[in-house]
Amino acid sequence: MKKLHASGEDYLEAVLVLQKEKGMVLSVDVARHMGVSKPSVCHAVSTLKEGGFLTMDGDFFLCLTDIGREVAEQTYEKHCFFTRLLVDAGVEPKAAERDACRMEHAISDDSFQKIKSGLQGK
Repeated sequence: MKKLHASGEDYLEAVLVLQKEKGMVLSVDVARHMGVSKPSVCHAVSTLKEGGFLTMDGDFFLCLTDIGREVAEQTYEKHCFFTRLLVDAGVEPKAAERDACRMEHAISDDSFQKIKSGLQGK
């Protein structure tokens, strides 16, 4: 499997979140959701399609492949976990969201699982 950059993980996460909200997702939906330009989304979609993380059907709807969904769900799980953790610690929600977005990419899966299981044990 090709290694993704943080931005690639963010795009996959956005597609996942939008699919949960709307069902069908277009590039323009991703651009609006992420606050980026349509050309940025087109470039990312092209890269993610090449990597086997995403497909686009004849109507231009974006679909996560199995591996794309797995990456998106792992990224989203970390995002939600760190956002909750930071908000519970008293961090303002918008700052918690921003910080969680950086933390979700920086932490290894092993460290994340250990923190998660360590905190759930308390």
